[in-house]
Amino acid sequence: MHMVDIIRKKRGGGELTDAEIDAVVHGCVSGEIPDYQLSALMMAICFQGMTKRETARLTLAMAHSGDMVDLSAVGGITVDKHSTGGVGDKTSLVIVPIAAAYGVKIAKMSGRGLGHTGGTVDKMESIPGMRTALSREEFLAVVRRVGCAVIGQSGDLCPADKKLYALRDVTATVESIPLIASSIMSKKIAAGSDRILLDVKAGSGAFMKTKDDAEALAREMVEIGASVGRKTVALITNMDRPLGRAIGNALEIIEVCETLKGRGPADLTAECVELAANMIYLGERAENMKTARMLAKDAIESGAAFQKLCEMVEAQGGDADYLRDTSRFTLGHVQQDVLCPADGFITRADAEQIGRASVLLGAGRETKDSAIDFGAGIILHKNAGDAVKRGDVLATLYADGETRCEEAAPKLLQAFSFGAEPPKPEPLVLARVE
Repeated sequence: MHMVDIIRKKRGGGELTDAEIDAVVHGCVSGEIPDYQLSALMMAICFQGMTKRETARLTLAMAHSGDMVDLSAVGGITVDKHSTGGVGDKTSLVIVPIAAAYGVKIAKMSGRGLGHTGGTVDKMESIPGMRTALSREEFLAVVRRVGCAVIGQSGDLCPADKKLYALRDVTATVESIPLIASSIMSKKIAAGSDRILLDVKAGSGAFMKTKDDAEALAREMVEIGASVGRKTVALITNMDRPLGRAIGNALEIIEVCETLKGRGPADLTAECVELAANMIYLGERAENMKTARMLAKDAIESGAAFQKLCEMVEAQGGDADYLRDTSRFTLGHVQQDVLCPADGFITRADAEQIGRASVLLGAGRETKDSAIDFGAGIILHKNAGDAVKRGDVLATLYADGETRCEEAAPKLLQAFSFGAEPPKPEPLVLARVE
């Protein structure tokens, strides 16, 4: 079986066999197939697509290319969650303790931020002492004892995906839906949970810019989950504007705490209740979604979810006193307000532009090796749809120096558009795919 023949077959629109797909994944991991041939095949897939069978086979082959996590020792139904990434998206750290408060077992591996999108692991590491690298035994022990744990991806999980993703990132083949779907779902399958919740973002701050593209990706992933016996649900959520008010690691942890104490922004709270309700439903802790939503709200109102977050943080070595008293977090010592230049309404708050402004402040990374300033970021005082007057404070920037604020302020201001009439309100959850 020659790689040139496989490339030629896919370039011509042919359907690859299971054996051909398995050979590609094996050769990728072993190093037998050079990068230039893997890149050529991915470009062919980008142009010609893949059938549902091909995508499912590629996903399984990548999932089995390394370690497969066995969660049977946890007991009960385990539920995992994945977000395709956004700006101000701290939902995992809100919904995991909500669902765990009702007995849903959650063993979650999360990623770091890259570019304008934030990463759950980076946010967690802004809590002093917090450990996101646990051994497999420690990880499972925390899940058994607390009911939930969130760590960085560890061990030899999906090595084929690591190799292919790095190549896709530099060969302009990231946009291919079969390649995105197989990348995400291979990691979720290898991570071992029984059920999977997908939060697929759509809009300016997301990778999928339109609802139709996001829904196509969601359906592909849900079908992959079903094909391997993992019940999977996807929500298409709006990322045309940042979620909540905080962008930046420690700032977002503070907002997570406020939300779990019942004082969070309305948009973040509403979206998290819907996501958490789906986790509770998937974990079979509610007979229907109406009951699941009631339970999710009750976990916030009773304080049970916030207590569960504190338990998880302490179990992973973090100082939960920072959660109980968030004034202890060290934020950027330089703070600068960005003022509104016009009267009227904010008609646009471009999430990607705002995310890129936060990177300039030091809150994100442009490359995998970039250092992060946990205290840097943005607090939005106004968002899309809000009425404003000239001179109102749109946002406050946090950084370790004035130069960073001076660079970020114009970028942030470019994200906003103003008009005489308010924009038409858009729902937070655009669709549900099951």
